Amino acid sequence: MIYYGHTKEDLKTKKVLPKEHWQLLKSHLNEVALMTEERTAKFGAGKLGRIIGLAHDLGKYSEAFQKRLDGAREKVDHKSAGAQEVYRRFGKVIGKSLAFIIAGHHGGLPDGNKGAPANLPERLARTDIPDYQAYTVEIEIPDLNNQDLASMPAPKAPSMAAFSFSFCIRMMFSCLVDADYLNTEKTMNMERYITRYKSVTSLPLEAILKRFEKKYKFFLDQNRRNPTVINTARQAILERCLAMAKSEPGFFTLTVPTGGGKTYSSLAFGLKHAVEHKKVRVIYVIPYTSIIEQNAQVFRETLEDETQKENIVLEHHSNFEYPEGIFDDWDEHEKVHRLASENWDMPVVVTTAVQFFESLYANKGSRCRKLHNIVNSVIILDEAQMMPIECIKPCLWALAELVFNYGATVVLCTATQPAVKNLIPANPKIVEIMENPNELQKIFKRVTVENANEMSDEELATEMADIPQVLTIVNTRRHARLLFEKLLAKEQDGIYHLSARMCPAHRQVVFAEIRRALQDGKPCRVVSTQLIEAGVDVDFPVVYRAAAGIDSIAQAAGRCNREGRRARGRVIVFDPESHGMPKKGRFSAAAALTRSTERRSQELNDDLLSLEAIEYYFKQLFELERDNLDAGDILKKIKDSEDDLSFPFAEIAEKFQMIDNATVSVVVPWDKHAEELMEKAARHPFPASQARSLQPYVVQVYQYELAALEKERVIKTVGDSVKTIQLHN
Repeated sequence: MIYYGHTKEDLKTKKVLPKEHWQLLKSHLNEVALMTEERTAKFGAGKLGRIIGLAHDLGKYSEAFQKRLDGAREKVDHKSAGAQEVYRRFGKVIGKSLAFIIAGHHGGLPDGNKGAPANLPERLARTDIPDYQAYTVEIEIPDLNNQDLASMPAPKAPSMAAFSFSFCIRMMFSCLVDADYLNTEKTMNMERYITRYKSVTSLPLEAILKRFEKKYKFFLDQNRRNPTVINTARQAILERCLAMAKSEPGFFTLTVPTGGGKTYSSLAFGLKHAVEHKKVRVIYVIPYTSIIEQNAQVFRETLEDETQKENIVLEHHSNFEYPEGIFDDWDEHEKVHRLASENWDMPVVVTTAVQFFESLYANKGSRCRKLHNIVNSVIILDEAQMMPIECIKPCLWALAELVFNYGATVVLCTATQPAVKNLIPANPKIVEIMENPNELQKIFKRVTVENANEMSDEELATEMADIPQVLTIVNTRRHARLLFEKLLAKEQDGIYHLSARMCPAHRQVVFAEIRRALQDGKPCRVVSTQLIEAGVDVDFPVVYRAAAGIDSIAQAAGRCNREGRRARGRVIVFDPESHGMPKKGRFSAAAALTRSTERRSQELNDDLLSLEAIEYYFKQLFELERDNLDAGDILKKIKDSEDDLSFPFAEIAEKFQMIDNATVSVVVPWDKHAEELMEKAARHPFPASQARSLQPYVVQVYQYELAALEKERVIKTVGDSVKTIQLHN
């Protein structure tokens, strides 16, 4: 009997081709085994990779599955066979680990405890699996010896034993699902497979670094023409990063004041370090979706040659999530990026913290495929202090594991370095890239921070009306709206409002007007939520900031006297009315801790934004929140599973969420172009394919808000997923 792994369809007619075009099962298993072994060998688990590659589809050797390929309707469980086979052969430790991977290679890594849905023990106990022993004629699964296991990842400390073991299972799972998908794609859709590779750059990182250095020389020439103190300091920061790139791989911090050019300088470190130590890619992790596009564009302009239509920089975040089933509708550039987003097979990846960390704790193959391509990379976390407190320990443990066992270098890059050393397991050495961060703080000190105590909206609006150019940053959208209305009542010129409830296209227009007014010296009074703190290049002489954590105040200070054109800018911190402090979360506690830090700094004759004050603030914050640093009990769930390796992979994936996912994207037809795009989506057979072009017009609303809008009949759904608000009935 001939055993097949996959049928094959004519891509145009969708009809199944004759069997001579089908993929032989033994070919699929051997090819996947080779590809998986190549991937797992990167972290010392090559032999295990070959085994799971050979065993993952053993269940297809049953007559029942072959009949299924011939058109029988009865579903066949082909995953449990391979899981049981490796468990029987290799025992309760290695065998069970491999069984997790094989059992989950389609539906996702299962839970290891009996009570959970679709759990591993039930799969291993199944007795109704169709006979698959015909595999022994075509496939030979190798044995294991101690030498095969000697180079596998090992825990850096006893406390990490369970974590390291479960992490290795995830990594091997990533290797298998990526290899399985690619081999199947090669058989089923060669055009797609070729597209995946034909346009990705063949340039080595050395050549990419040379392009950066060419841009760097242009940067130096600009500074020589305008040799200000700030420009000279920025140049020194970049040169220091290039020099320190020769340091041995590991954990680094890059402490650079706001306005010091840390984005460009950290990229310099990443590329040079990757070349020096033969790393394969640079992964740049950004906390805000609102600024990732501008950073990715800067990287593309620096590293890619537009005339060559190269693909060096992959931008992967929620705005670039492509729906399935519409591949033929995309242009070549979109196709390459869509395919690369599946497994991050590009030299430079720009992504969000949500995408990065949630993938590390995911259990679905679609999210985990990329994990093996994080191995031997340089990971730069921009604005590292923005890691959510509720999951900061699992984030740091994952980073530590990547450094200890998977060849990664990690850089925590920020102006307000969080005091995380005591939260990282195994006490690794952490190297600060800057020679004297305290001296840099003095050079870039461009503001004084004042405490105005309590201020009503009326008092604040009155003061803003008396200042020609002023920015006020508040904590809630309601406060921004009420304060804006108070300011409008003063009948002054140049009044602007910014909020995340404005779609990106609208905000972009307002930002352009603000920058133009500031540059021309015209009145410019802005009321904004925190979104303006996220990498927005504006320069106000006076900034008011509603009470918040010290990191937020430092971000606000970055919008004040940014270019050092004045001797000192003024940052005025005030206690708002009750509607100015969110009722949920830790805003009030962080604000109170900032005030206590300020009192301590005054006693020590220190500045609130000094590195010492920032370190003190974060230590106190982490102590205050010590019971909430792993709110989902992720690390505890892994540790509790150590004895019987009953890791709850599916449960952890559900529990580990960095943001509240209870929001829905709604398209706002803000201008004529948005209306045209919505009309195009309505006519398209796959409306969701227009999601990327509609992104500039999307806002996020909570489920209860969506329900209220639907009750008012102002929400229209196009296709199955694209929702738009109707501004006119």
